[in-house]
Amino acid sequence: MRVIGVVLVLLALGALVFGGIGYNRNRTVFEMGDMHATVTEHKNIPIAPIVGVLSLVAGVALIVVGKRRGA
Repeated sequence: MRVIGVVLVLLALGALVFGGIGYNRNRTVFEMGDMHATVTEHKNIPIAPIVGVLSLVAGVALIVVGKRRGA
Protein backbone atom coordinates (compact mmCIF):
# COMPACT_ATOMS: atom_id res chain seq x y z
CA MET A 1 0.00 0.00 0.00
CA ARG A 2 2.86 2.33 0.76
CA VAL A 3 4.28 1.90 -2.73
CA ILE A 4 0.96 2.84 -4.33
CA GLY A 5 0.74 5.83 -1.98
CA VAL A 6 4.22 7.04 -2.93
CA VAL A 7 3.43 6.66 -6.65
CA LEU A 8 0.18 8.63 -6.21
CA VAL A 9 2.01 11.40 -4.33
CA LEU A 10 4.67 11.66 -7.05
CA LEU A 11 2.08 11.75 -9.85
CA ALA A 12 0.04 14.34 -7.96
CA LEU A 13 3.07 16.58 -7.46
CA GLY A 14 3.88 16.28 -11.16
CA ALA A 15 0.31 17.17 -12.10
CA LEU A 16 0.33 20.20 -9.80
CA VAL A 17 3.73 21.47 -10.95
CA PHE A 18 3.31 20.95 -14.70
CA GLY A 19 -0.46 21.36 -14.96
CA GLY A 20 -0.83 18.61 -17.52
CA ILE A 21 0.87 16.22 -19.88
CA GLY A 22 2.57 17.72 -22.91
CA TYR A 23 3.69 15.94 -26.05
CA ASN A 24 4.79 16.65 -29.62
CA ARG A 25 3.23 15.16 -32.75
CA ASN A 26 4.83 15.27 -36.21
CA ARG A 27 2.34 15.48 -39.06
CA THR A 28 2.93 15.51 -42.83
CA VAL A 29 1.02 18.40 -44.41
CA PHE A 30 2.32 18.18 -47.99
CA GLU A 31 3.79 15.30 -49.97
CA MET A 32 4.73 15.29 -53.64
CA GLY A 33 7.18 12.69 -54.87
CA ASP A 34 10.37 12.98 -52.82
CA MET A 35 9.35 16.34 -51.35
CA HIS A 36 7.32 16.55 -48.20
CA ALA A 37 6.62 19.11 -45.52
CA THR A 38 6.00 18.21 -41.91
CA VAL A 39 4.67 20.19 -38.99
CA THR A 40 5.39 19.59 -35.32
CA GLU A 41 2.29 20.17 -33.24
CA HIS A 42 2.68 20.80 -29.54
CA LYS A 43 -0.26 19.27 -27.67
CA ASN A 44 -1.18 19.51 -24.00
CA ILE A 45 -3.62 17.39 -22.02
CA PRO A 46 -4.62 19.60 -19.09
CA ILE A 47 -5.09 18.12 -15.63
CA ALA A 48 -7.30 20.07 -13.25
CA PRO A 49 -5.57 21.12 -10.02
CA ILE A 50 -8.32 19.44 -7.98
CA VAL A 51 -7.31 16.07 -9.45
CA GLY A 52 -3.74 16.68 -8.28
CA VAL A 53 -4.88 17.67 -4.80
CA LEU A 54 -7.19 14.65 -4.48
CA SER A 55 -4.42 12.32 -5.65
CA LEU A 56 -2.03 13.87 -3.16
CA VAL A 57 -4.49 13.38 -0.29
CA ALA A 58 -5.21 9.80 -1.36
CA GLY A 59 -1.50 9.01 -1.63
CA VAL A 60 -0.74 10.40 1.82
CA ALA A 61 -3.70 8.45 3.25
CA LEU A 62 -2.38 5.21 1.70
CA ILE A 63 1.08 5.85 3.13
CA VAL A 64 -0.36 6.48 6.63
CA VAL A 65 -2.61 3.38 6.46
CA GLY A 66 0.32 1.30 5.23
CA LYS A 67 2.46 2.41 8.18
CA ARG A 68 -0.29 1.61 10.70
CA ARG A 69 -0.90 -1.86 9.29
CA GLY A 70 2.82 -2.61 9.11
CA ALA A 71 3.49 -1.56 12.72
